[in-house]
Amino acid sequence: MTTSLTSQDLEDTFDAFNRHDIDGVMKCFADDCVFYTVGGDAAYGSKIEGAKAIAAAFSAVWAGMKDAHWDHHSHFVHGDRAVSEWTFSGTDAQGMRTEAQGADLFTLRDGKIIVKQALRKSRPPFRV
Repeated sequence: MTTSLTSQDLEDTFDAFNRHDIDGVMKCFADDCVFYTVGGDAAYGSKIEGAKAIAAAFSAVWAGMKDAHWDHHSHFVHGDRAVSEWTFSGTDAQGMRTEAQGADLFTLRDGKIIVKQALRKSRPPFRV
C-alpha cells in the first residue's frame, strides 16, 4: 500500500471482510484506530479502540453470522476522508436474517484508517 489509501485498498478490504480474513481486513487499519459500531447505547453506537480490539469485534460478527457478507460495495477517497457504501447481510444462530444498506465514513492518516464510523439502516431482522 502507498502512503495514501486508495479506493482499491478499500475494495480489497471489503473483499477480505467477505472472506472473513482478519489479516486482510486489518492491513488498512492503524494500530490506534477507533471504530464506532452501528449499534450501542450511545448516540454514536459503541466505541471500540485499538486494532486488536477492532479485529476481535469483526471476528465476533463472523462467528455470530457465519454467512456475513457486504455486497454491492463501492468506495470513494478524497484526501484524509473516505466513504464506502454497501449492503450487509447475515443470518444469526437463531435463523434471524439481517439485510440492510449501510455506509462507512473513514478518517485516514498516512494511508491507514484511524476512524471507522459505521452507519446502517435500521431494519428489523426476519426469519429465513
